[in-house]
Amino acid sequence: GIGGYASLTVSGGNSRKFHGLLVASLLPPTRRWVFVSNVFESLNVSGEWFCFRDHLKLFRYGLLPEFLYDINGVFVRKTVFMPHGENTTVLKYDVSSDGKIFFVFTPQINSRHFYDLTSKESVYFPQEVSENQVVFKPVNINKALTIWWTNGFFEPSQTWVDVSYEVDRRRGEGWQESVFQPGSIKVKVDGDKTFYLVLTVEGKSYDPFFEFEREVERRRAVVGRAGLPYDVTSLLLAADSFVVRRGLLRTVIAGYHWFSDWGRDTLISLPGLTLATGRFELAREILLNFAKHERNGLIPNAFLDETGEAIYNTVDAPLWFIDRVYQYVKYTSDLGFVERIWDHLVSIVEHYVSGTDFGIKMDDDYLISHDAGLTWMDAKVGDVFVTPRARKAVEIQALWYNALRIMDRFSGRLGKKGGYNGLAERVKEGFLAQYDGQYDVVDVKDASCRPNKVFLVSLDFSMINKGLQEEIVEDVNNRLLTPYGLRTLSNDDSRFLGSYIGDYNKEYAYHNGTVWPWLIGPFTKAFLKTKNYESSWRDYAYKNFVEPVLSSMEYGCIGSLNEIFDGDEPFTPRGCVAQAWSVAEALRALVEDVYYIRPRFENIFYL
Repeated sequence: GIGGYASLTVSGGNSRKFHGLLVASLLPPTRRWVFVSNVFESLNVSGEWFCFRDHLKLFRYGLLPEFLYDINGVFVRKTVFMPHGENTTVLKYDVSSDGKIFFVFTPQINSRHFYDLTSKESVYFPQEVSENQVVFKPVNINKALTIWWTNGFFEPSQTWVDVSYEVDRRRGEGWQESVFQPGSIKVKVDGDKTFYLVLTVEGKSYDPFFEFEREVERRRAVVGRAGLPYDVTSLLLAADSFVVRRGLLRTVIAGYHWFSDWGRDTLISLPGLTLATGRFELAREILLNFAKHERNGLIPNAFLDETGEAIYNTVDAPLWFIDRVYQYVKYTSDLGFVERIWDHLVSIVEHYVSGTDFGIKMDDDYLISHDAGLTWMDAKVGDVFVTPRARKAVEIQALWYNALRIMDRFSGRLGKKGGYNGLAERVKEGFLAQYDGQYDVVDVKDASCRPNKVFLVSLDFSMINKGLQEEIVEDVNNRLLTPYGLRTLSNDDSRFLGSYIGDYNKEYAYHNGTVWPWLIGPFTKAFLKTKNYESSWRDYAYKNFVEPVLSSMEYGCIGSLNEIFDGDEPFTPRGCVAQAWSVAEALRALVEDVYYIRPRFENIFYL
């Protein structure tokens, strides 16, 4: 709920520097700080020691992640959760045993930004031990870490341990550091018992039983409010994990472990995270926040971590904003909200027509021209954009036409003047006069086979006829579709890079072949639009498009969807292990397109 997290491998290890049992967000939703790298668990049964991680029998992710261990006849169920909105991790242990056993918990603590690495004895951890808790005060930050337990005692040892991170090594990043082991917590258990460990930097006490019950109920409410089929539960919980607070307002974190909240990602994610899940007030709050930050017709692409200053380097976010207001109205019929933000919507169109920052301006052909690096394909090496796509990127023209048609619908219902319909017709004429091939950048006739042309079909209002829509969908299906999303460049292109690895190569591969799961959403919508949403084709789309993407929730970051995958087989998952728009668009496509659960007021503008 604030950007912090607990994340380890299923076996309980740390394979990345970003892993940790308590990675706190000190300036929500950013400035993430590793306080507890891990807690190693062992137990003594009949004089013999056993390590938990060697005896994991089952991992399951229901409302909360659970680890089941069978250790020489002793059964342990461990549940890990973070109380919502707090920099705290709770470990709950349910033990079933016929006799006396002895548990030892050895925390490995740290104090660093999650991008950094700690060297031995570079940080000191003054500590205060009292009954059932120990408080550490790392000297490099003004925060205290408290480790609290329900029963047992603390035995100090104070040692440094060298660790390595295999995933970071393969990524060509720093991968070795030292972590501090201050001692061990020792717990005696006789028979069946439940006990807890609490890791926190909140500076307050907790009732872990109450926190467990409250978090379970909160998650049940998230699932229940959506009113969707049971098999969507995992997606609903994954979607909820990206909703965070920045100050008093809620926003969407783009991905874990390292992304912050970004405008484009938030807007693309909004229907899946909030509308299809029944969280309409959240959608309204997010849209209103963006409206308040509109400047010169632009919507922020990002906010600086320390100051909160808005950064506006995006050509598509304002057009996505208009579309997402439209999607919100389709679910809620809340035209009063449109009235409230009307001046901001008008400002976007007027500034796009007359010209605004970053070279964004309607040209003589009524299409939108723009500088390089302003679309979602914005990777940069030094001062050079890898996929500049300057001037007239195809999806920008699709979004522009779509936005004008939406404004025409809005103005008609609100009794506003605007002339949006006439302008939309001129945009359509200008586009069709040039689009005599499937171009990625229209004015330079860039024929690269990329997924951006799918938005000509998937958006609510399309400039192209049914025949061309079908041709685009077929081309994308044949040349870009993989089990885990769409490639960003066809693999028959000489610039195609199928492996996202290595510092230099990664940025070039990012949008030149790498697979993006979020694109399965607009592709599924485009495909089914050309099939008139017939039932048999919806079944086909689920089995061939959506289900394979969802299958990846069973590996990688279990219970969520990766940011990207390699463009070549075996399509190794890469990037952020949990990405908002990957989850959001898979969820939206499943609900709206496959299950065909349509927005309640979808026909409000046709009544």
